[in-house]
Amino acid sequence: MTQKKQRSGPTFVQWFGPLLDALRELGGSATPKEAVDAVGRICKVPQSQREEVLKTGMERFANQVYWARQYLVWAGLIQKERRGVWTLTPQGTATHLSVEQSLEIFLREQQKHTKARKTKSPEGAEKADIAVEPEDSEQSDEDQEFERFIAVLQSLSASGFERLCLRLLRVAGFDRLEVTGRANDGGVDGVGVLQVNDLVSFNVVFQCKKWVAPVPPKEIRDLRGAMAGRADKAIFLTTSHFSQNAKDEAIRPGADPVELVDGEKLYEMFRKYELGLRPRTVYDIDSAFFDNFR
Repeated sequence: MTQKKQRSGPTFVQWFGPLLDALRELGGSATPKEAVDAVGRICKVPQSQREEVLKTGMERFANQVYWARQYLVWAGLIQKERRGVWTLTPQGTATHLSVEQSLEIFLREQQKHTKARKTKSPEGAEKADIAVEPEDSEQSDEDQEFERFIAVLQSLSASGFERLCLRLLRVAGFDRLEVTGRANDGGVDGVGVLQVNDLVSFNVVFQCKKWVAPVPPKEIRDLRGAMAGRADKAIFLTTSHFSQNAKDEAIRPGADPVELVDGEKLYEMFRKYELGLRPRTVYDIDSAFFDNFR
């Protein structure tokens, strides 16, 4: 059993090649969500697999693609940029990976970073033969920040999360916001107005769900029904993510669209507005630079 694991590597290794293919298909760059969805489509990942989640509420498949991206960054095939965009390097654009080549990259980068950990911390020497990360561990670098962010949101009370969403929407340009908190309110947690310009505004209803499980399509239909006759737009905010059926329901032809804000989108918005998140600068060693002076 152990030998088989060593030959095949962790599950996420299988996404190395498809991730490069997905980014090429998307023009050389993509948001993480676009990249994950494209890999899922290219590899025909079943919906049941897409809806498996980790303890933090993050989609397990997405977590694996994020790990694939991290190794491809280390290998110089994807640029090391801010979390919001994944971009192929020139080398990555020209690279097509087989399963065997993907495994070679994994083993090479694993060995390199395991060695680096040994050098950094003698205390970690005993664990040097263990993989750099277990299958369902958090991602490294900025991706760990996302996991910690979601964990903080999950620790809030339901009413606290509603008030936090209110604060976010207010910073994003909404006005006259109010958490309704009334029973039998048809799935609506709050109302507000989005002032587009001096002449145009929209009445908005919103729903906030501090969930771990994927949001099903029924929740989208209920919110749309609650919107009828009282608002022009509806927004659904959640700490988890939306099932594919829920995404399809949100943009179903002939029905009023519902804006979806999942945990990833919440994180990007909190980063954008620096709301509860303080920016910091981190420097990584550029080994290639110092190699010129050896």
